[in-house]
Amino acid sequence: MKKPHTLCFIDDDEIYQYAIARSVKAHHLAEKVLVFMDGEEAMWFFNDNVNNNENLPDIIFLDINMPIMDGWQFLDEYLKLKPRITKPITIYMITSSVDPVDYEHAKRISEISDYVVKPIKPEILKELVEKYTIAN
Repeated sequence: MKKPHTLCFIDDDEIYQYAIARSVKAHHLAEKVLVFMDGEEAMWFFNDNVNNNENLPDIIFLDINMPIMDGWQFLDEYLKLKPRITKPITIYMITSSVDPVDYEHAKRISEISDYVVKPIKPEILKELVEKYTIAN
């Protein structure tokens, strides 16, 4: 069982980002937290670090509804880049969307490990990280 070193949150809600980063630190869930305001900002990071596994996250927590590049667009670009990434990365869709179309779409993408509706409580965050830990 391997505890994740780096968690990545791709979400445009600054209050959520602050709360989640505090929760990660309070529960010692990871050594490092990466935060991006939208999918495009995250893709710049992934493209810049595609060959540097140490900088890449172990887990991505991805929102759907964001400006510039939403979660679906990020996933499209990530899937194009994925063959060049040698590190396994777990993706959780964390969103306020309760739209059944979004849920079904997420189920069809094998890279998405789970779909969780916000708000995400510390216990749920801890459970998701533990799922990763058990699987790895």
